[in-house]
Amino acid sequence: MNLQQHTPPDRLASPAGRRRLPPRLRRGAASATVWYLRLVAVLNLAAVVSVPFHDEIQEHNVGEYFTPYLATAGLVSAALALFLALVMRRRKRAAWIFNLLLAGGLFMLYALAMTQEEFNRHVTNWGSLVLSGLFVAALLVGRGEFRAVGDRSNPKLALAVGAGGALVSGAIGTLLVAATNTLPGATLTDEIAYALLRGISVGPLADRVDAVHAPRWVDILINILIAATFLLVLYACFRAPRGRALLSDDDEHRLRDLLAVHGGRDSLGYFALRRDKTAIFSPSGKAAITYRAVGGVSLASGDPIGDPEAWPGAIDAWLAEARRHAWTPAVMGASEEAGLIYARHGLDALELGDEAIVEIADFTLEGRAMRVVRQAHNRIRRAGYTAHIRRHEDIPDDEMALLIDKADQWRDGPTERGFSMALGRLGDPGDDRCVMLECRDADGEPRALLSFVPWGEHGLSLDLMRRERACENGLMEFMVVELLSRADELGVRRVSLNFAMFRSVFERGARLGAGPVLRLWRSLLTFFSRWWQIESLYRANAKYRPVWEPRFLLFAKSSDIPRIGMASARAEGFLTPPSLPALRNRRRSATSEAPAPKGAGR
Repeated sequence: MNLQQHTPPDRLASPAGRRRLPPRLRRGAASATVWYLRLVAVLNLAAVVSVPFHDEIQEHNVGEYFTPYLATAGLVSAALALFLALVMRRRKRAAWIFNLLLAGGLFMLYALAMTQEEFNRHVTNWGSLVLSGLFVAALLVGRGEFRAVGDRSNPKLALAVGAGGALVSGAIGTLLVAATNTLPGATLTDEIAYALLRGISVGPLADRVDAVHAPRWVDILINILIAATFLLVLYACFRAPRGRALLSDDDEHRLRDLLAVHGGRDSLGYFALRRDKTAIFSPSGKAAITYRAVGGVSLASGDPIGDPEAWPGAIDAWLAEARRHAWTPAVMGASEEAGLIYARHGLDALELGDEAIVEIADFTLEGRAMRVVRQAHNRIRRAGYTAHIRRHEDIPDDEMALLIDKADQWRDGPTERGFSMALGRLGDPGDDRCVMLECRDADGEPRALLSFVPWGEHGLSLDLMRRERACENGLMEFMVVELLSRADELGVRRVSLNFAMFRSVFERGARLGAGPVLRLWRSLLTFFSRWWQIESLYRANAKYRPVWEPRFLLFAKSSDIPRIGMASARAEGFLTPPSLPALRNRRRSATSEAPAPKGAGR
C-alpha cells in the first residue's frame, strides 16, 4: 500500500506539521490577547479618573510591588493598550511582534524579580506575573493568526513622528510645569524630567523630582499630550499599506482582453480600466477584480471582470490580499448576480440604489408619459441646438482638446469626482471606442457634452455629463433623446444612464399605503437632496422609462459600514483630506484626472 496516497496533505508537509495547534485554539488565543488589552485600557482609564482606584494602583506600582503588563494607571498606557487592541484585532504582524517583545521582556524581568524575597512574598506580584505570563503564552499560541503586513515606509515615518511629537509635547509640558510649579529652586533639567515622567504615568513616578510640584490638571494634560504622540507613532508603525501598485500596462492589456470577450455582462466593466486601481487576477487568469486601498479599506467596484466561472478564484485572491494587509474588503455597485457569488465568500449585501438602463428597441417619444421629454427636446431643437455623435477615434486632436478644456470649465466645484462609475480620463488614445455626444448652439459653440464608455459590443454606459450653467433648461434631455434616437447608427442596443441612489425609497415611499418608517426615510432623503443630487437623479432618469437594475454595497461585517462609507466618499471625491501642495501635485501626476461620476456636474 502506498501510504502517501491515504495520508492527508497537511500531515505530509513536515514533522512540525503534525504538531500544529488546532485553528480554534489559535483563534481563541489571539482573541484573548485582544480582550486583555481592552480590559487593561479600561482599567487604566478608570485609574486616571477615579482617585481611590488610582491610589490603589499607585500603591501596587512602586517599591516592592509591580502590576501586570501595561497596567500603570496612566493615559499613555490606556492609549497604548487601546490602540494595540485595535491593531491586534486586525491581526497585524507588527503589533504581535511589538507586544511579544515588550510583554516578553517585562515577563522575564518580573520572573527575575520574583527570585528576590522582597518581591515574592507579595501575592499581588504573583498575580501580576501569572497574568503577564498568560498574555505572553496567548501571543505564542496565537502566532499563526497574525499575518497582516504593514507598509514598508512605516518605520521611517514612525521615527519622524515620534521625534517631532516628543519634541512638541515635551516642550509644551515643560512650559506648563515651569508656569505652575509651586516649589522653588527647580532647574530646567528638573522641569524636563518631570514633564517626561508625567507623560509616562500620572502615578508616583514623577514624584521623585523633589524640586517640582505641579497641579494635577497639568499632570493629566501632559499625560494626554504624550498619549496622543504615542497614538500617532503607533498609527505610523501599524498603518496598512496604501496600495501604491496601480494598474500596469500589462494589467490593462489583460483586462482589455477579458472585456473584449465578457464586457457585455456588466455596464460598469469598462471602469475597471481606471489607472488608479489595482488588478488582481484569478489563478486561471480568466477573471479579475480591480480595487483601490483607501483608508484601510480594499474598495472594489462593479462585478469581477471575465468568465463568471472564474469569479470565485478572483474573489478568493482579492480577499486573501485584503487579509494579508489587514484591509477591510468592500465592493461598491455590484450587481445581484455578483452579489450572490460574493455572499458565498462571506460578504453581506446592502442595496445602494438602481441603475437606469434604456433598451433602444423599447424607447419611444410617443405617449403621454413622454410628453415632458418630448416638449423639452422640441424646444431645444427649435432654438437651433444640434447634437454631434462620434467615436473618440473620429474626433480630431484639436477638437478633443477643446472639449477637454470645456469639461474642466463646466465641472461643478474644484474637485474631480468618480471611482466606481467614472473612467477617470477623457481623450486617452486607449479609449478610442468611447462615444462623445457634444451639443452646440445656433452659433456653433459647444454648450454641453456627454461621454459614454463601451458596454460590450452593443452597449454604452454613461461616463461624463457636463454642461454650461447658463444654457437653456432641457438641454440634457435633448442630448439623451438624440443619442437614443440615433443609437442604431452606432450599432447600440442598450444604454446605461445615471445611477439613482435609494431609488426604491422614493418610488415606494410615494405610494398609497406606505408605512411611517418608509415615509420618514423618504422625507430624510428629500431633505438631503437639497445638497446632494439624490431625488433629482432618480426623477431625471425616470423620464426615459428605463429598466431599473439594482446595485449593492458588499461588506464583511456591519460594523465596517461607517468605515467603508468614509472610504467610498474619499474614493469618489466627496471627501478630500487636507494635504500639502507638494503631495497633491505628486498624486495628480501619478494618476489621471477623474471626471465626475454619472450625473455629476448637471
